[in-house]
Amino acid sequence: KARGGIIDISVVIPSYNRAGRLRAALESVAEQTLKPSEVIVVDDGSSDGTAALLRYVFPNVRYLYRRHRGVSAARNEGIRAAGGDWIALLDSDDTWKSSKLERQAEALAQAPRCRLIHCDEIWMRNGRPFAQKTKHRKNGGWIFERCLHMCAISPSSALLHRSVFDNIGWFDESLPACEDYDLLLRLTAREPVLFVPEALVVKHGGHGDQLSRRMPALDRFRIKALVKLIDSGTLTGIQREAALGTLTKKLDIYITGARKRGRDVDASRYESIRCRP
Repeated sequence: KARGGIIDISVVIPSYNRAGRLRAALESVAEQTLKPSEVIVVDDGSSDGTAALLRYVFPNVRYLYRRHRGVSAARNEGIRAAGGDWIALLDSDDTWKSSKLERQAEALAQAPRCRLIHCDEIWMRNGRPFAQKTKHRKNGGWIFERCLHMCAISPSSALLHRSVFDNIGWFDESLPACEDYDLLLRLTAREPVLFVPEALVVKHGGHGDQLSRRMPALDRFRIKALVKLIDSGTLTGIQREAALGTLTKKLDIYITGARKRGRDVDASRYESIRCRP
């Protein structure tokens, strides 16, 4: 029986043309003091050396290749294929400290009803430490309102019970970005989360293939997620008011920016969302 009371952890890593960065991510998984039951890499249509890396360097890693459809579809496929009761997500450009899974397992043993646990993280940009702002501070408990403004849990820090996906649904494959924001809002509206206040994840930023750099105006995807959540009828009255308040702020910012850049048609379309009942 594994330390912490967890015996089945499946690690799911989506990747697209990141063979070099993926190697570091997989090495960090291999160094875990609590070994997962399996590691799954979902190759989202890469044309680089990803297949060779898995074949020759990490032959024990389960390798799933599929046509390019985006990170949400890749994560969903990996989770569906996983055999573990717990799913540890890891982005291919991030790494874990060696005690990450063990520390989370130990915390979960003291909170058996919890279905999501995350941890603190170190941010790196172009190989150098990058200071987080106060608004990025991580927390546990009922954090729905904190999650409204931005994604308050990094996917690479999250360890989730697979029943979460049966109850609240999967990553939204219609969202090319902010899919983690969407899923976490659905979860944190229903239940509290657990937090290990240790920096057990290293997030590596500054490289050109980051979604945040390739996808401008990310708030348009957060707006879509908020509209969907508000319309779902699953929020309490207080939660709905908080979500509506955040939606209004994000719409105002987006519309102002669109008008400033001469995108009047785009601005009008988002104004119609603001004016809906």
